[in-house]
Amino acid sequence: MTRSSAMWLVVAAAQLALSAAVLAAQPGFTLEEKPGEWLDVLVDGRLAARYMLAHDTSTPARRVETNKPYLHVFDAEGKAPITNGPAGLYPHHRGIFIGWTRIGFQGKSYDFWGMGGGEMVHREFTEKKADADQATFTSRVEWLDKSGQLVLEELRTMTLRRAPPPGRLLIDFTTTLKAPNGDVLLDGDPEHGGTQYRPANEVAAAETLYVFPREDANAHADLDYPWVGETYTLAGKRYSVVHMNHPDNPKGTRYSAYRDYGRFGAFFKRELKSGETLTLRYGHLIAEGEMPAAEVIQKCWDEFAGVSSPSRVPKITVKPAEGASGAKAAPKK
Repeated sequence: MTRSSAMWLVVAAAQLALSAAVLAAQPGFTLEEKPGEWLDVLVDGRLAARYMLAHDTSTPARRVETNKPYLHVFDAEGKAPITNGPAGLYPHHRGIFIGWTRIGFQGKSYDFWGMGGGEMVHREFTEKKADADQATFTSRVEWLDKSGQLVLEELRTMTLRRAPPPGRLLIDFTTTLKAPNGDVLLDGDPEHGGTQYRPANEVAAAETLYVFPREDANAHADLDYPWVGETYTLAGKRYSVVHMNHPDNPKGTRYSAYRDYGRFGAFFKRELKSGETLTLRYGHLIAEGEMPAAEVIQKCWDEFAGVSSPSRVPKITVKPAEGASGAKAAPKK
């Protein structure tokens, strides 16, 4: 290679690196897919969330790891997920996910929570788009029993936007479930059903707190909270998430919001008649640090719910978490 050729290669490499850096620095939302594995959502060039879509049956272990799609949420630097994957305590709790432990279908009961009853398989994206303001995608998911029979069809849409300070990210989770082959009963209990959020496995259990928009709140008995918040600790850093319940969702919803390992979310029971569809919508306000003030959360909920005038800011209850046995976690030292 001549000296001039070598110099040209150096200049070309530098130009490519500069172009990549400029592209990564561009403001706004972008999508990057690794086919068969995941879809990344980037904000200003940093990884914000990753939709895990792999379905691999090559080995029993790999099949368990990839038996349902879910959304990982990443830290502000885009370096590590702050949500759980298929490892650690209760590895079937993964990121932002949905399922029920007792799904009735054709006279049998199927576990689509711990996934002992079958698999949820991402088939395709029916929509993917991103711009300066948001990213959205729709995943077509089939809920299959162990024989491969279709129990539920799902269109799962995730939309990500910037959150007003002190929040960082807003994530809307909208799903339409259809019973194509017969009546389906969505059943279980608040700790084993519905749409849930699970922090990373390394959460400091004794430091987990929950916030409720009601005085003297009792998550074991109360129904139909508009939202519930959780603050948890990973590697000495605090994170907060608010799970928002849209007013069009089924009534009689209970929030499981008390476990120290941080899995929490909204549960209800519902029967779908053959051919019937059910659309559910939940929002997630993600923040670094302590929980945003109640007026900030309520304003976010108002916008999410589409209310015509501002809601009254509720009085709140803050409670320490309970352990897996139901005992209250030790207070933060």
